[in-house]
Amino acid sequence: MKFRSVSDSVTSEHPRVTPPMRFSVRVAEWLLDSPRLGDSRNAKHLAGRLLKQPAREGVVAAQSRLGQLMCRECGNARDRRIGQDLLRQAARAGDRRAQRELGLLED
Repeated sequence: MKFRSVSDSVTSEHPRVTPPMRFSVRVAEWLLDSPRLGDSRNAKHLAGRLLKQPAREGVVAAQSRLGQLMCRECGNARDRRIGQDLLRQAARAGDRRAQRELGLLED
């Protein structure tokens, strides 16, 4: 019994092109930058959840904003330390906002 081989065009995966900024990051930034919503605990919580996965995947803008959020808003030392680590990663990647925030934290 002969099996047909599957052509390369069917099995080859096309490389995914990731956009520079994901939709969830844009929504989270809109929530945090909104004058009315930005002060709400619920909006900050939702923004943090939206930023978490992109920050893990190395999206610099997400690392920067989530790091700021965790350093400013979280009450325990563990979350602040994680926030500082995220800010360091974003600062190493060249994010000016993260570099400025780290400078303020270390002073």
